[in-house]
Amino acid sequence: MPQDTAPPLPSFFVPHGAGPCFFMDWSPPDAWDRMAAYLRGLAAGLPARPKAVLVVSAHWLAPAFTVTSAAAPELIFDYYGFPPHTYQLTYPAPGDPALAARIAALLQDAGLPAAEDDKRGFDHGVFIPLKLVLPEADVPVVALSLRADLDPAAHLAAGRALAPLRGEGVLILGSGMSFHNMRGYGDPRFTAPSESFDAWLTEHAADPAARAQALAAWTEAPGGLESHPRGQEEHLLPLMVAAGAGGPGRRDFTDRVMDVALSAFRFD
Repeated sequence: MPQDTAPPLPSFFVPHGAGPCFFMDWSPPDAWDRMAAYLRGLAAGLPARPKAVLVVSAHWLAPAFTVTSAAAPELIFDYYGFPPHTYQLTYPAPGDPALAARIAALLQDAGLPAAEDDKRGFDHGVFIPLKLVLPEADVPVVALSLRADLDPAAHLAAGRALAPLRGEGVLILGSGMSFHNMRGYGDPRFTAPSESFDAWLTEHAADPAARAQALAAWTEAPGGLESHPRGQEEHLLPLMVAAGAGGPGRRDFTDRVMDVALSAFRFD
């Protein structure tokens, strides 16, 4: 893609909620309202309208980084036990095969094996937040998998490799959750660990020169393994890609939902 004269777009790590939570009744009714409002307002804070979106989804793991290359991806309803209407949601954004090829090439040039998948659709880590961020579904979207080994250093490196896309009008969104321990939601014993880990992420988001080493060792952070049990950190790894791709970072949103801290981060 040609270089643009507009300022580079920031990269983001955003929480995508619980399944289709933004599009159904919940108890308490306002549990996800603040997060939904943040996602709805995200595009208004960008320096320019995105030409395309790259979403790194916590819900897709592959042996190597893999990018969707279909021209018209379908939706994957990879959540279970929710109301019937949530399986009728739509998000008809086009894909972008040329962008997919560029992403794979950038990763390969950085020494990271990468593949394209022209059959894969958009899982709920992609379409649920995008229905709020860009509800018109008129911006091309590609999704990128995590690497199944969940190596944080490799995901930080992937972000660095993809950083040039920000100057080409591509919005990079890491889609996951800053806390994702299924035993901890709704349990006040996990409030303090989630807040400790959230504070640690906020502290280390700021400095691009120092954060890679810290984030690569996230398991040593206070509350880290209580927030993301070992081997189940797929909801944290999209943050690594967003951080690797971006400049100075900051916490962009925070809330307490079901007794735990949940935050979004922006990297300019």
